[in-house]
Amino acid sequence: MVPAFILWRMGLPTSPVTLSVEDVEQLNRRLSTMRHDINNHLSLIVAATELIKLKPEMAARMCTTLGEQPPKITTELAKFSAEFEKVIGITKA
Repeated sequence: MVPAFILWRMGLPTSPVTLSVEDVEQLNRRLSTMRHDINNHLSLIVAATELIKLKPEMAARMCTTLGEQPPKITTELAKFSAEFEKVIGITKA
C-alpha cells in the first residue's frame, strides 16, 4: 500500500487516459523486461548466499556481488516507473 503522503505529491490525470494497443504492448514489453532483469539480480543474490554457505572462504568476493544487486534492482524499478508515469500522465508535484 502506498502511503497517503506519496499520493498527495503525485499529479494524477484529471481526465480518463486512453492507451493505444501499441502503448499497452510497449508497457507490457517493458514490464516483462523489468521482471526478467530483477529476477536475474535476485538469482545472483540467492546464488551468492548459497555459495557463501557452502564455501565461507568466498564470502569477501560474494559480498561484492550481493552489494551490487540492490542498486541495480532500484534502477530497474525507477526506469520502469518513469516510463509508466509518462505514458499514463502522472507527474511529480
